[in-house]
Amino acid sequence: MSDANETTVTIPEKEGFHLFGFPVGYWMLNFIEMWERMAYFLIRSVVAIYIMQADEVHGLHFTAMQKGIIYAWWGVFQSILPMVTGGYADRYGYKKTLAFSVTLNITGYIMMAYMTSFWGFFIAVMTLATGTAFFKPALQGSLAQNLTKKNSSLGWGIFYWIVNVGAAIAPLLAAFIRHEYSWRLLFLVAAGITALNYLMLFTFKDFESGADKTRNPMQVFVYTMKNIAEPRLIAWLLIMSCFWLMMYQLWDLHPNFITDWIDSSALAMGIQNGGWLPKNWVVMTDRGPQVPQEILLNLNAALIVLLMIPVSWTVRKIRTLSAMVIGMSVATAGILIAGLTNVGGMFLFGVLFFSLGEMLTGPKKNEYLGLIAPPGKKGMYLGYVNIPVGIGLFIGSQLAGWLYGTWGDKAVLAQKYLLQHTALGEGKLALWNGSPGQLETLLGIPRTEAFEMLKGVTELNGTEATQLLWNTYSPHTHVWLPIAAIGFTAIVALVIFNQMAKKWSDMNA
Repeated sequence: MSDANETTVTIPEKEGFHLFGFPVGYWMLNFIEMWERMAYFLIRSVVAIYIMQADEVHGLHFTAMQKGIIYAWWGVFQSILPMVTGGYADRYGYKKTLAFSVTLNITGYIMMAYMTSFWGFFIAVMTLATGTAFFKPALQGSLAQNLTKKNSSLGWGIFYWIVNVGAAIAPLLAAFIRHEYSWRLLFLVAAGITALNYLMLFTFKDFESGADKTRNPMQVFVYTMKNIAEPRLIAWLLIMSCFWLMMYQLWDLHPNFITDWIDSSALAMGIQNGGWLPKNWVVMTDRGPQVPQEILLNLNAALIVLLMIPVSWTVRKIRTLSAMVIGMSVATAGILIAGLTNVGGMFLFGVLFFSLGEMLTGPKKNEYLGLIAPPGKKGMYLGYVNIPVGIGLFIGSQLAGWLYGTWGDKAVLAQKYLLQHTALGEGKLALWNGSPGQLETLLGIPRTEAFEMLKGVTELNGTEATQLLWNTYSPHTHVWLPIAAIGFTAIVALVIFNQMAKKWSDMNA
């Protein structure tokens, strides 16, 4: 497949009033996306804690595998469905599709506020995910209609920047609401923020997709599936699936990893002594003052807000696939640094590398498909761009659930230590089949009580008991090395694909 910077496809220049080189519709679409992402990351930045963290008093206390199942299907619904919903957005109109998706998202957030059983919460998440699946291609398809080949690199970079303004604000708001008020209010606030897009849609002018408006729903589906059967497109999608499998673990697995293992006490003391940062940036735990995981991870969004536009401008002339190879390499290094440490400062150093890699890779994937998409297929092609995310999330969430549930969950490892190294396990260890689920049956100690029991039996404080488990079971290497290995595999594959794309482009020059 030819590189986006070399494709012969062009998008006509738009007439009318422009602001900083972009039409007004482009800016409205950016803000519609910002509100949607602010609500989304208000929940996504902390919901991993709500779902499975053993020591979260008001959480659901599901297992890592149950969380993995929820996240896997969440990823499939919101990322694979756009393969089809993008075609419907082109056919039936972007504005109607956006209004439908906003309604589904609001419904999903409200359901998440009240559903506490596994299947009830699962259905609530799938409702939200389906709404997102309709939102993404409709919004991005509209956006692509407002960009030209000349300004697409900067345009997608600005879009990515404005989205991350919402993503940067959301975790700060989430930390305040969940610590000062309740989880239920957090979900309801997300629904309220999403509802702001109804106001935007009242004044939103729809953009003609150029698609055939005579096809019925089944014909749209068949047409969409036929267009994905291009071999080079399939190869690119598979390569990117491996990369996004690794990438999403920073956002989906690291919240639990940070809460269990990262010691941010030095950072917390700096915040306390500084006196000018919000008090809810520090919470008291059995390991002393710590910085909540959503605040630590928010460095990712903050860096993108600060650096996204300069980075997009700097790499505007680099071939799209080449920029993605560099970005993927830097992001993978960041994942390794952040995953192999339990020191808060070093973790943030890893997030820095990860964020720089994301800035090169994230917008470029949209630019690549947005520019090569034929007229009338913008929504469809920008629905395809979510397929790697869906595949990566589906496989990665279940893989991470198994890896973390077996070798990373501090509560499970506390149960394991009690069985293997204390008198509580005498006569029971030989009966253990290696399954984390059997530990509670053998010991009679649930996950929610295991770490406190370990502290009592060993007479260690929270910090010492955590370090004991870290040194005994090495959760960092057992969880993060396999995940990073998949990222390195994707980099090698993309390098090969990039060289093939260059040769193909030269042949068709």
